[in-house]
Amino acid sequence: MFGKLRRLTQDVSRIALEESERLPSNERRRFLRNGLFTAGGAMVGGALAGLSPRLGATETQYPPEIPSWTRTLGPGVVTDPYGVPSPFEKDVIRRNVPWLTAEKTSSISFSPLQHLKGIITPNGLFFERHHAGRPEVDPQQHRLMIHGLVERPIILTMEDLQRFPSVSQINFIECPANGGMEWRGAQLNSLQFLHGMVSCAEWTGVRLSTLLQDVGMKPEGKWLLAEGADGAAMTRSIPMEKALDDVIVAYAQNGEALRREQGYPIRLVVPGWEGNTHVKWLRRLEVGDKPWMQREETSKYTDLMSDGTAHGFTWVMEAKSVITSPCPEMPLRGSGIYQIEGIAWSGRGKVKAVDVSVDGGRNWKQAQLREPVMSKSLTRFSLEWKWDGNPALLQSRVIDETGYVQPTLTQLKEVRGTNSIYHKNAIQTWQVKPDGSVNNVQV
Repeated sequence: MFGKLRRLTQDVSRIALEESERLPSNERRRFLRNGLFTAGGAMVGGALAGLSPRLGATETQYPPEIPSWTRTLGPGVVTDPYGVPSPFEKDVIRRNVPWLTAEKTSSISFSPLQHLKGIITPNGLFFERHHAGRPEVDPQQHRLMIHGLVERPIILTMEDLQRFPSVSQINFIECPANGGMEWRGAQLNSLQFLHGMVSCAEWTGVRLSTLLQDVGMKPEGKWLLAEGADGAAMTRSIPMEKALDDVIVAYAQNGEALRREQGYPIRLVVPGWEGNTHVKWLRRLEVGDKPWMQREETSKYTDLMSDGTAHGFTWVMEAKSVITSPCPEMPLRGSGIYQIEGIAWSGRGKVKAVDVSVDGGRNWKQAQLREPVMSKSLTRFSLEWKWDGNPALLQSRVIDETGYVQPTLTQLKEVRGTNSIYHKNAIQTWQVKPDGSVNNVQV
C-alpha cells in the first residue's frame, strides 16, 4: 500500500509540476506556494481528479525523480579547452538580414538582445560591422604608427604597447545605423534586427592620451586620424579634445584578447560616440591641424536633413532605450504579473531615469534601474506589470544625466526629416495582442 501511495504521490507531483510549467512565473509561484505538490495537501484530490487521464504519461526528470544526468559521470575537465555554451543555447546567436546588403564582407550582424542578461555582451555575441570583411592580422607583425604633428614619431609593436599602464572601462558601442531601416515606417518584427547593433563590454588597453603624451604633440595638433588595417582602410577624424579625454587603444575585451571580428589585435574605443569611430585593426594614428574629410565622414555617416543639407561629425549617440521583454521574440504566456525589462544607454553619460508606458505614451511610470549604472554603458531597467489580457502598447523612454529625454518618432522626424538612416533613437513601441504575441508598430 505504501509503495502504491509513494508512486501515486510522485505521479501527482510530476504532473502538477508539468502543469505549472505552462503558467506565468507569478502564477507558478502561487501554485507552488499553495501546496499543490504536497501529496497530503487538501488540493491533491482535486488535482488528481483533474489530471488522472495523464497518469500514464512518460516519466519525466522532475523532482522528486532522479534525472538521468545524475545517474552517470559527465565529461571531464578540458573536454572543451575553450569553454562553449550548452547545446541547449544553440539558438542564442548573432544573425544577419540577408537582403540588407549585397554581400557579407560589407555588412552587419545583430546581437540577440532578447536573450541577454545583465549589461555585458558575451564576446561571441557582440554585434559585427565590417566594411571589407574581417582581416586575419598576425600580432607579431602588426604595428601601430603614431606620426604627424608630433615631436617623436613612433612605431609600436604589441609588446611595446602592453608596457604602458593599462586601464579598463565598461562602455557600449552602437552602430549609428541601429534602427535606421525604420525612419519611414515599421519594417522588421524583431528586437534583434531592430536594435541589435549595440553591445557592451569591458575594454582593457592604454589611454590614447598616454600615447600622445609620450610622442609629444605639437601645439597646432588639433585633430587625430585613426586608420584601420582592413581592406577598406577604415579611417575617421577625431577632434583632439575627445582623443585626450576617455579614448583608449584596446587590446582586450571582457578579460581576453579582442576577438578577430572586434579588431584583433588592437582597436580604438571612443566611449559614447558612433561605432565607426571605434576603428578596428588599428594601424595608424596621425596628428593634424584639421579633419581629413574621409569617405566615411562625408559621403557616409552624415545626416541628410529634410532641406537637403547634410550634417557631419554628429558623433554622439544620444540617449536611447528599448524594452527587451516582452518583445516579438519573447511573447507573453497568458495574463498575469510580468516584469517589463529593458536596456537604456546614453553617449553623454549616465542614465538618470527610465519611464515605461503600457498605453502608448498616455501615462508613464518610473522603472527601477538595476545596478550597476555607469557612464556610457548599458543600464538595465524593470517594472512590474499586471497584464489583464487586453491589447497594450509598451514603450520606454530614457532621461540621461544631462536632462536629455528620448524623443518620440514624431518629435525626431520634425527635426531630422526622413532622409537619414543614422542616429534614430526614437521611442520604440511594442504592440501586445490578446494572444500574447508582440509586434513592432509605430504610433
